[in-house]
Amino acid sequence: MPRAQLPLSLVEVALGATLILGVTLGFALATPAPDTRGPQLSAYAEDTATILQTDPARHNGTSRLREVVRSERAFDRERGDLERRVERILPANVLFSVETPHGSVGTPVPRRTTTGTATVPTGSGTVRIEVWYA
Repeated sequence: MPRAQLPLSLVEVALGATLILGVTLGFALATPAPDTRGPQLSAYAEDTATILQTDPARHNGTSRLREVVRSERAFDRERGDLERRVERILPANVLFSVETPHGSVGTPVPRRTTTGTATVPTGSGTVRIEVWYA
């Protein structure tokens, strides 16, 4: 009794076509790129904190951050300079909020926004720096 058999070359062509189609669909329907905004924003916040920690104080104190958390009077006196300094540190498309025990400078943090954060303990309180893309 004769049996019908599929030629081996036809099987190879079918498997090859399936493989090529699979690879093509893999490139066409590529997975989305991972969100790199969070790590970049965290780097901006950490860099800003480091720079502010090493900036010399304008009056009494060892650094700009220690000066603004020393007292409410010192914060009020240095508020404008702190805001201008942070604006110069960060790129133009990045907004910020710097929170101290005596007040904050910058823009209020919007809801549902990816942010980067740095927290700096000082002798008189903690400073929290939060940044996000405009």
